[in-house]
Amino acid sequence: MQIVINPSDELPLYRQIMRQIVESIAGGRLKSGDKLASHRELSEQLVIAPLTVKKAYDELEALGYIETQRGRGTFVCHRLPRVNRADQRDQIQLAAMKLLSQAYLAGLRLSEVTAILKDADREITGGARKDKESA
Repeated sequence: MQIVINPSDELPLYRQIMRQIVESIAGGRLKSGDKLASHRELSEQLVIAPLTVKKAYDELEALGYIETQRGRGTFVCHRLPRVNRADQRDQIQLAAMKLLSQAYLAGLRLSEVTAILKDADREITGGARKDKESA
């Protein structure tokens, strides 16, 4: 898995790392039991402080996405955190309304937003997921 950070992004570096790991898990590119790079390895790849990676890993572990096994490394959890589907649906609904408001203010049509969402889906899943509409 390749993580890319953008120092000029408004999102802190550790949150960028967290987001990309969660997206990789959600998209199926990282699976239960997959080993992640060590703090040191990832910090060297990204040319950032090891404590930044440690903070990302610590938060992901607290959220239940990854687990550290002493002497072995850090892995994607076999049991991922359960989400309350009703709460998640409400959060997604709010995010969708915000996205559409921004898109409409920018002059985009729904079909253009749909195309953007499909591109994002391909990026998150690496093209691995097929939805029912395109099958």
